[in-house]
Amino acid sequence: MKRFISLAMMVMASAVGILGSGAPVWGQEALRLQHPPPTSVEESQVPTDLIFKKPVETPPPTNTLKEKLKEQLQDLPPVIRDATLEVKPRTYYLLRKNYDHSKNEAWALGGALEFKSGYLWDHFAVGAAGYTADHLYAPPGRPGTLLLKPPQKNINVLGQVYGEIKLNDQVVIDLFRKAYDTPYINQHDNRMAPNTFEAYTTMATIGGKDGAPEFRCGGGYFTRMKGRDSTQFVPMSVAAGVNNRDRGVAVGGAIFKTKEFSVAALNYYSQDIINIFYTEGKYTLPHKSGLGFQLAAQFTDQENTGSNLLYGRPFSTRQVGLRGNLSYQGAMLTLAYTNNAIGGANLFESWGSYPGYTSVQYSDFNHAGEQAFMIQGTYNFKHLGLEGVTFYALWVHGWNWANPTTRQPVPQENEFNLDLQWKPKLTSLEGLWLRLCYSHNWQRQGGNETVDELRLIVNYHFSVL
Repeated sequence: MKRFISLAMMVMASAVGILGSGAPVWGQEALRLQHPPPTSVEESQVPTDLIFKKPVETPPPTNTLKEKLKEQLQDLPPVIRDATLEVKPRTYYLLRKNYDHSKNEAWALGGALEFKSGYLWDHFAVGAAGYTADHLYAPPGRPGTLLLKPPQKNINVLGQVYGEIKLNDQVVIDLFRKAYDTPYINQHDNRMAPNTFEAYTTMATIGGKDGAPEFRCGGGYFTRMKGRDSTQFVPMSVAAGVNNRDRGVAVGGAIFKTKEFSVAALNYYSQDIINIFYTEGKYTLPHKSGLGFQLAAQFTDQENTGSNLLYGRPFSTRQVGLRGNLSYQGAMLTLAYTNNAIGGANLFESWGSYPGYTSVQYSDFNHAGEQAFMIQGTYNFKHLGLEGVTFYALWVHGWNWANPTTRQPVPQENEFNLDLQWKPKLTSLEGLWLRLCYSHNWQRQGGNETVDELRLIVNYHFSVL
């Protein structure tokens, strides 16, 4: 509790300091673990859906404290009156038994505190977010869960401190440390704290109101990154694995969306490190009968740049993916396929979660030469009277995995996931989210080694302002 109070003071002090006198995805696996599973094609997202768009979250339940505070602030200037303060406690237990029979285990308690001011002169706002993770149970010989800072230390970090300039309702500029959601640079928020980035970005939106077609574009320069289990911001090149070099990442792209169709493309360029091009399209066909169909396709191209600092040699690799969803009355069937080129390297993913359609709880199935097929079934139990209860099960089979250097075959892998969650709709429990996740990963042709992972997660969300 003392650490959470100190975190609250740190967030508020930073936000006030910036005012000077007056506040703040995606990869496929992260999509599954950051949000309840979709049970209709209208709800189903792809990694480019949130690019160049402000996050839209379900508003926290109204409470008496918030109502009283807002009433007292209603006559103050918008920069204070419209401020928000969100509290997001979380407790998380993770146990993993690895191929070599070692274990990773921890139980943490903490969460996030997020503040954003209203707009000063209708153009300027500031924000801040702090994250904390205190160990409740953390055996010294079992690090590696990413819930805590290595080896098993607490996390207490101011992960976001930023300024926002709203040129008009369509164009926004963000400055300094913030969370972002793009296919290869994203929060990957599936532990106690997300990735956040030091960046200078702008985004613009044209259309999109009342169901009209929408065009969004944006870009910027990312200089530093704070990982999920870290309290330090390091250069993007260091986060990629290249020590003693300071290289950033230039990002640019756009998305066009209609009610049923979307197409997007982005490029990430880091001098002497890597260039990543990603494009994706999605078509959704809902039906009045409740039957819905969705088809999505993705393509990634990755290659070396400049002095080849990432691997010390030239490389070039690609990935293609297809995904189909079929939904009916709260149930959805998903089929997905991905194919990775051998290309001298596994698919790069050091700046966030990997966006491949077959990326699941333990494995991303993004190895050199690997192909993967996934089948997933999801069900919303509200039709059986269990409001807020959802469940999915999936299986992925990977094959043709090869060593990227020698191109020799590597034992093939399979994975099975179960996910059960409950977001109560009762007024007294609104804001609560309980989740149980289990994965079983096994290899063939290599002694049938297995990895078993259990996650127990409790989230809560309420608003003070």
